[in-house]
Amino acid sequence: MTEVSVTGPDGGEVIELGATTMRILEDGSTTGHRLGIGEITIAPHTDGPPQHRHAEHDEGFYVVSGTVHFTVGEAVHVAPAGTLAMIPPGAPHTFANHGDEPAVILNTFTPDLYVRYFRDLRDMIAGGGELTARATIDVMSRYATEPADDFA
Repeated sequence: MTEVSVTGPDGGEVIELGATTMRILEDGSTTGHRLGIGEITIAPHTDGPPQHRHAEHDEGFYVVSGTVHFTVGEAVHVAPAGTLAMIPPGAPHTFANHGDEPAVILNTFTPDLYVRYFRDLRDMIAGGGELTARATIDVMSRYATEPADDFA
């Protein structure tokens, strides 16, 4: 019988990244590394990473609760709960929670390449590093991702 993965509401690998928490629900080990899934909780009045582009994976964001502001190039999309944003390779993007309540988004990576990015950020912080824009960009660069400086 083929193995399945069931992650309950208290399961998954929790990664604390400052005011943002990533809970890895599927790290790619069940999907043959075709898909990774995480749940991101963003504290109120919190910006996400610097705007960036992925070269080798699609990224999806489904807003579960709260309102998330997605910036794609120069366009800002206000996304309440129930909104899906799909980001293909090459599209500049970032996100933020400008509201007064936490926002929760379901985050997908196809393939699962970017799951390791969150683990690397965790390890950097555990080693005494600061979660700065520069440090974030340095870690992103390990995963075919570059800053979208033309929209900084």
